[in-house]
Amino acid sequence: MHYVSLLTMDDIPKIGITGMPSVGKTQTIIKIIESLEKHGYTVEGMITEPIIEKKKRVGFYVMDWQTKEKEVFAHVDFDTKDKVDEYGVDLDALEKIGAHAIEKAITDEEINIIIIDEIGKMEMLSEKFCEMVIEALDSDKPIMVTLHKKSRTPLLQDVRRRDDIRILEVTEVNRNLLPYKIEKIMAEKLPPLF
Repeated sequence: MHYVSLLTMDDIPKIGITGMPSVGKTQTIIKIIESLEKHGYTVEGMITEPIIEKKKRVGFYVMDWQTKEKEVFAHVDFDTKDKVDEYGVDLDALEKIGAHAIEKAITDEEINIIIIDEIGKMEMLSEKFCEMVIEALDSDKPIMVTLHKKSRTPLLQDVRRRDDIRILEVTEVNRNLLPYKIEKIMAEKLPPLF
């Protein structure tokens, strides 16, 4: 029996992590993932990492958490029709790596927990990505997502309005303690592994 079937829909932990840019949302979610993996849970989904050159952020990688395959999906040097602020966005890279990793996390029965880092303005340019986010949130699996703090796009508004997701804000003051708080929330809701 798949362990999630032991949970009722109200018991499935769904956590959203929000905060200002560069405050540490990705580092927070990675700390939690590493702890969950040490406890034997299998985690899959996508992580975004900044590309830093000469102490300046010039773009972002998208990475499949399990395979560690990654590609640049946004960069100041990309000349694409899809742009957010100064970044050109490569939707093919986002869909090939990010949306695919989320889909695998939803459908693979060996995966216990879905992660999506981040639901932000660039990622929401992809219809496929948006579909996978909704599917993941509607699935019967525990999920952790990071959310762009200020964006008011329809998808982010929908996610924030859901009553089945608990949204916590990471700040410079709480960023060292927040991973432990979220781990505790997850641990209380996740059934033990057999």
